[in-house]
Amino acid sequence: MKMLITGGAGFIGSNFIFYMRKAHPDYDLVCIDKLTYAGNLETLASVMDDPKFHFIRADIADRSEMDRIFAEEKPDVVVNFAAESHVDRSIENPAVFLETNVMGTQVLLDVSRKYGVARYHQVSTDEVYGDLPLDRPDLFFTEETPLHTSSPYSASKASADLLCNAYHRTYGMPITISRCSNNYGPYQFPEKLIPLMIANTLADKPLPVYGEGLNVRDWLYVEDHCAAIDLILEKGRVGQVYNIGGHNEMRNIDIVKIILKALDKPESLITYVTDRKGHDMRYAIDPTKIHRELGWLPATKFADGIQKTIRWYLDNRSWWENIINGEYQNYYERMYANR
Repeated sequence: MKMLITGGAGFIGSNFIFYMRKAHPDYDLVCIDKLTYAGNLETLASVMDDPKFHFIRADIADRSEMDRIFAEEKPDVVVNFAAESHVDRSIENPAVFLETNVMGTQVLLDVSRKYGVARYHQVSTDEVYGDLPLDRPDLFFTEETPLHTSSPYSASKASADLLCNAYHRTYGMPITISRCSNNYGPYQFPEKLIPLMIANTLADKPLPVYGEGLNVRDWLYVEDHCAAIDLILEKGRVGQVYNIGGHNEMRNIDIVKIILKALDKPESLITYVTDRKGHDMRYAIDPTKIHRELGWLPATKFADGIQKTIRWYLDNRSWWENIINGEYQNYYERMYANR
């Protein structure tokens, strides 16, 4: 089995590579990543010399390059993690998100179809459903919830999902889609909520919290997400969407306070800032379908996962400090200078 993983130098993609190396040591893994600001090759240092792993720096929206790579590698399975994913950045510059998340997906679909890929899996997000009201805790996103996007980011991801469905219906392509809730865990880029708050807390810097911090997210430990995708690839029905959620709903402000308490820092570090434009209030996924059909349930409770995550950032300060000071962007040149 040869699996091509796009966006594998990012947060979830890299964790998926580590998971698959353990779960399926016989698989050949090919990682494609453009190494934009959020792609960190240093994250993959532990597998770079693995004979079952191969890294290629490339842009998924580059059609000729993707065609060349697929012709050479002949992957059996494609898992597309590659995406611009930060909502704030999408508000500032939507075009970049459309290029990667929509056009890049279309290129991957075309070359996957051309070279007869046995399964194409699209990694999506619960943000394609829009949001839920805070005063209706009984409501959850199901796979049948209409798409109702709030940001250029979520609109680009919903567009990619629709393309995948269209390629399945029109061309009979063997496609599956997963829509996950907010992930957290090791190797998450420090502009995201949890690692940003950990880094700022350790530096005694202000912790910027949007609005009053009442926005609710359903948090999923990244390894649980990886296990779910693995199950979908093995047992999931072609043409289906599977929601992956942790049933770990938390308000942003409560997460910040947990981090402060764990690091023994005062809540006076919290600084409330002007809310994000179009900020979704609540995400909550109903994962009944993937549990019923594939037997998946999240293994990590948030209380345990957040402590493991905080400990990882304490034990791996050089990784995220290199990102903050920009040194991580020189890693590719150092790695490949003599190759």
